[in-house]
Amino acid sequence: MCGIIGCNYKIDNFHKAIELLNHRGPDNLGFYEYKNNQFGHTRLSIIDLNEEANQPMIFDDLVITFNGEIYNYQELIKEENLTCLTKSDTEVLIRLYQKYEKEFLNKLEGMFSFCIYDKKKNSFFCARDRFGKKPFYYYYKDNKFIYASEIKSILKLLNTKPQINNNAFYEYLTFMTPINENTFYQDIKKLSAGSYIFLDEKSFKIEKYYDINNIKTTQDNEKEILENIETLLINSVKKRLVSDVEVATLLSGGIDSSLTSALYAKFSNKQINTFCIGYDEHTHYSELPYAKIVAKHINSNHHELIIGKKEFIETIDTMLDFVDEPFADSASIPTYLISQFINKQGIKVALSGEGSDESFLGYDNYFKMLQYYKTKAENSTFNLTKEWEYNKRAYFKEPIYQTCGEAFTERQKEKLLVNYKAKNYIKNYMAYEECPTKWLTYIDFKIWIAEVLMTKIDRMSMANSLELRAPFLDHQLVEYMLSVEDKIKQGNTNKYLLKQIAQKYLPNEIVHRQKKGFSFPFLEWLHEEYKEEILNTILKVNKKTNIFNEDFVKFIYNESKENRFKQHLWNLYIFARWHDKNN
Repeated sequence: MCGIIGCNYKIDNFHKAIELLNHRGPDNLGFYEYKNNQFGHTRLSIIDLNEEANQPMIFDDLVITFNGEIYNYQELIKEENLTCLTKSDTEVLIRLYQKYEKEFLNKLEGMFSFCIYDKKKNSFFCARDRFGKKPFYYYYKDNKFIYASEIKSILKLLNTKPQINNNAFYEYLTFMTPINENTFYQDIKKLSAGSYIFLDEKSFKIEKYYDINNIKTTQDNEKEILENIETLLINSVKKRLVSDVEVATLLSGGIDSSLTSALYAKFSNKQINTFCIGYDEHTHYSELPYAKIVAKHINSNHHELIIGKKEFIETIDTMLDFVDEPFADSASIPTYLISQFINKQGIKVALSGEGSDESFLGYDNYFKMLQYYKTKAENSTFNLTKEWEYNKRAYFKEPIYQTCGEAFTERQKEKLLVNYKAKNYIKNYMAYEECPTKWLTYIDFKIWIAEVLMTKIDRMSMANSLELRAPFLDHQLVEYMLSVEDKIKQGNTNKYLLKQIAQKYLPNEIVHRQKKGFSFPFLEWLHEEYKEEILNTILKVNKKTNIFNEDFVKFIYNESKENRFKQHLWNLYIFARWHDKNN
């Protein structure tokens, strides 16, 4: 895993911009220049530890800067009859580009963002993986092109700091982060998951090469489905063990990380390392006892990290430094701390359980949606087509339609913001309109996973030179789950199919425990530490910006003291803290 940066014009402080990515790859810093085009790379050595695999990598007339892992690179060498001079997955991308140009992306299994510069054509070909596991930010204005793994490096190369992007701010309030291509900085954008950029002397274009919007329901035999899911999941875990360094796992005690760890332990020829985080107070949030049960069951070398209010408070600004813009998933802070803990054990790679809820119907909202439609369907006047038209307008306004990651609804933003008019964010996410569960799965993959979860696990792990891999986000597994008939997927409980498989590998008390979700006492600690300063920080920023209705801000603050509107207050506070620090 690495940090990448490049631009199509010469900039004197380019090396300083590379150094800002050193946390992503402390093992080597590389630089290459060709006719004023500059390329930089910081390397975390995981596959092919030799110097020959350092980047920028140049073969023939091609220059590549690559961040990620291609799990099937060895198979691709054989299947495509590639001649490679190194043992790295990086060179495989160059050889595939030589053979197919832009038409090779769907052959790749893994997580990636990269740029291939063609000297002969003076062209840039940049791509991001299917589900947005690896970041790719870019700036293109007045024929100047900059790309990087993190916004901070692009800001370093610009003469002036861009203005705040208001659309990004509006999206952040609802989704905890900007969505689509937006960032908080005007003209700095992020390449969408499953897309590529092609830039040459004549044109700049962005194309989508992958989406999960047209997968048909074809699987309706439960016995075969279970067998196929188990095979796909085992293969996914095995693929993510491809490494020349040790691989550990995050183990929370929930079914997702527990099954991932159990499968890894089953197929490993040595005792694996597992890691869990807990809290020194408000221990009802802690999952340490469940993680211990699993660790004992799979005989792992288990490590526990206990954190308290002090560590949480000290890490807020650190988190903001690494995400470069407001980011309101509070779980980013414990993710940072556990990643730091793993790094101190000398481990560079770990598996995590993200992506299961979205494919296996793990969220309550999926079942609320199903019950809503069942009730409506029992009404003889129910018209599905008409109802969907209503839903398009109502989405993100009514509680039944809230996704797992939503904070402010559009109605709430109209109360919160001065001169704000409600927007229809859902118009860009209307795949699977005929199927409510697939529709929510699609939205969660496009927004919650691509924009929130992947930002969290990439930035917080890479801040500590740790690579996190998510077996449940194997695209073959995701596609298969979308092809499963809804009634079979629903069963009689959330994650019905996954639980049946997990029974083979885990104790019943883990498989059938009530879903808890990742939570920790962030709001309790925030109020204990800052009290009225929370509100004062938000109002202080509002004195400069005049964007908030102060009465509604005060309402949210007072409600949060009663443990309500927790995410709403956190969104406002994180934005205010970032704004106060950076403007």
